[in-house]
Amino acid sequence: MSARPRTQAMPSRRLFFGAAAATSLALAADLPLGAGRAHAADSAYVMGYFTESPNGVGTDYGLHLAVSTDSLNWTPLNQNAPVVTPTEGAGGLRDPFILRKREGGFVVLATDLKGTDWSYNSQTIHVWDSTDLRTFTNYRRPHLHDMTTHSWAPEAFWDASRGQYALLYSAVNASGHNVLMVNYTSDFATVSAPQMFFDPGYDVIDGDMAVGINGVNYLYFKSSSTGGLVGARSTSTNPGSFTPFSTTVAHGGTEAPTLVKSLTSSTWYLWGDTYTPNGVFYAWQTTDLAAGAWTPVDQKLYTHPVNAKHCTIATLTSAEYEGLVTRWGAPAWNRLKSYNYPARYVRHADYLARIDAYPFDPYTDSQWKLVPGLADTSAVSFQSVNYPTRYLRHYNYALRLDVNDGTATFAQDATFHRDAGLADASWASFRSYNNPTRYIRHSDYTLRIDLITTATDRADATFSVGY
Repeated sequence: MSARPRTQAMPSRRLFFGAAAATSLALAADLPLGAGRAHAADSAYVMGYFTESPNGVGTDYGLHLAVSTDSLNWTPLNQNAPVVTPTEGAGGLRDPFILRKREGGFVVLATDLKGTDWSYNSQTIHVWDSTDLRTFTNYRRPHLHDMTTHSWAPEAFWDASRGQYALLYSAVNASGHNVLMVNYTSDFATVSAPQMFFDPGYDVIDGDMAVGINGVNYLYFKSSSTGGLVGARSTSTNPGSFTPFSTTVAHGGTEAPTLVKSLTSSTWYLWGDTYTPNGVFYAWQTTDLAAGAWTPVDQKLYTHPVNAKHCTIATLTSAEYEGLVTRWGAPAWNRLKSYNYPARYVRHADYLARIDAYPFDPYTDSQWKLVPGLADTSAVSFQSVNYPTRYLRHYNYALRLDVNDGTATFAQDATFHRDAGLADASWASFRSYNNPTRYIRHSDYTLRIDLITTATDRADATFSVGY
């Protein structure tokens, strides 16, 4: 039986801003879509990430992948398990970055760190090559510098002025605070001497580049000065040439900016990873990077992989997308998100059904197998992933998680017709099999089956079925 959700969060390295100069923080670096060579056939997206959950149940420091056709709603691959894990260094990774190389295929970079030991110093990063993100080869750990500090959250972009890749990361240099450093490389094995790339005079981490946008290069980063995500820009890619210009974007404690250009419109998205609470992504949008102003995206419109941390996003062709789904598979389970409380997901707690704000542990309380209905195979029943002998059923109109006793009454109580969402037809509502005038809805965050008569009722009874 699961406990009620806790609010405890994993520690964040961002809490250490200014606390100790010898402890380096992270640079999240994710190449924006559309910033490299044109790929006219690109029609989908891949996200890389690692995982942490509030009490560690869903924590894994390997490379995880998810795919999307709209860059907003994501399908985790390999059952949200890692597809590759480092075998050297700390034995784990954080802050992965995926880059499509000019010469073809991908390179994957990541921080050499397993867990949250911010005192761990490493002058190397993890690197793999991959032709298709289905296999990972040529694992190596290039040496970036000789400073007693980290090489956190690497990203790379093609610097046409030098004819090489610029490899960015965060480290504490002689200034005593975190700056963005750069090395130049052609093969992500041999690198040039390190240089300071960006230092506004205070701790900056999590740099993310958008290169060559109407003649301007954009750098978004986590600022200790403003406590959120800030943009800088330059008409050059030269070290030291960037100047901050944008308003701050934040939702609680926000880090790891990721810029994503839509493949189908002029919209740019800015993803941010929060650490209060830990493990929630928020998204903002704009059609004008030069304005430096962002509008929050309604949480109804996007869903990121469960427990995902510090994402990177790259584009895929339709063949690459299909190949990844074929190789790694979509999850065998779903999560159900509330329409009018989109931060909340259907879960069981103490065997009762409710909607609670993500994240929580055990996170598996919110995972369900939508199986053919026990009383009618054209309908559905909700089988618990972590208690597979138990199903959601109504009892005195309240929904609870009970063991299937094999009776006809149980089968009928646990069976629901999936209809078009009562508040939004692109979502879903679930009508009771044996009380067909009643639908599953939340009331004071608990689930029950009720008659639906008002607009509020319809919103309460509408859910997305995703991951």
